[in-house]
Amino acid sequence: MHINSSTWYIPKIEKKKLKELSKRSDRPGLIHFLIYFSSLIFFGYLSYFYWGSILFYFFFFIYSTIYTFAISNLHETIHRTAFKTRWINEVFLYISSFQLHTEPVGHRWSHTFHHSNTLQTEGEYDHEIEVSRPTDLLKFFLKFVPLSDIFFIHQSSFVGTIKSSLGIMSPAIKISAPKDQQKKIISNARIIIFIWAIIISISIYFNNLWPIIFYFLPTFIGRPVHFAVNVTQHLAAKIDTKDHRLSTHTIILNPILSFYYWHMEYHTEHHMFPMVPSYNLKKLSNEIKDSLPIPFYGLFDFYKKVLPSLIKLAFDLNGYYKVKLPYDQN
Repeated sequence: MHINSSTWYIPKIEKKKLKELSKRSDRPGLIHFLIYFSSLIFFGYLSYFYWGSILFYFFFFIYSTIYTFAISNLHETIHRTAFKTRWINEVFLYISSFQLHTEPVGHRWSHTFHHSNTLQTEGEYDHEIEVSRPTDLLKFFLKFVPLSDIFFIHQSSFVGTIKSSLGIMSPAIKISAPKDQQKKIISNARIIIFIWAIIISISIYFNNLWPIIFYFLPTFIGRPVHFAVNVTQHLAAKIDTKDHRLSTHTIILNPILSFYYWHMEYHTEHHMFPMVPSYNLKKLSNEIKDSLPIPFYGLFDFYKKVLPSLIKLAFDLNGYYKVKLPYDQN
């Protein structure tokens, strides 16, 4: 397929097969959240049980890591592909956003914009480009260190929610969300802050830090593992292209990471066909694999190949990772 400035590349796939892969079901989502919250509660309990010993830090790090993967839960519910039943999807959208101290409606609008303008820097800028160009290497590598997000608190969901409650919309929301939706964003943000106040008040009243520790700290401590996985989506990729094969990466992950990540390692496929539920992305990948670049096999393989380009981008904006497309697509 010819690619021009206004048309995204789409690989060939039978309409009947795509329709089949796009079917949604409540069952996979319910199973996912059951396992997710069961494991979260389990490691939360172990953290509580081993408070005062060195094992607390071990179990709390696991708890925090699982907790932070709520970002992936949020992402799937933003797309409304986690469940077939819409109201169930919305309930878990709000639960996930509350976990992450963020407002969900604005997030949905900005993420929809990201899909329409993936890594575009001309005109209306894609504000979901996670790593700046040129690369801020110090900031990038600090992200792999627990608690380092405190240094970037001004860019956190906490500050973003506070700003939204005051009617200060982020650039991403300004260009993507209609005015009536912005009013809803403000209301939601104020409700979230009100609940924050309740949690903090309960901790103070009962002289007990557990609510604060288990709600406010995890995203700062568990962020590194999720960042290492999530940032691979578009890391050091080509910008201002209408071909997701050049701007988005697919990685083969182990089953545990794949589960908590909602199978978003098939990210090229996800951007090409965002209506396909995550649990069908592997099947979709098999259907269109002849049109796709060879995927990376694990995080080590990915960083070994892509990290040099990321470092080069700190000094040369043309140093992006060069993808080898299938021969018949060149």
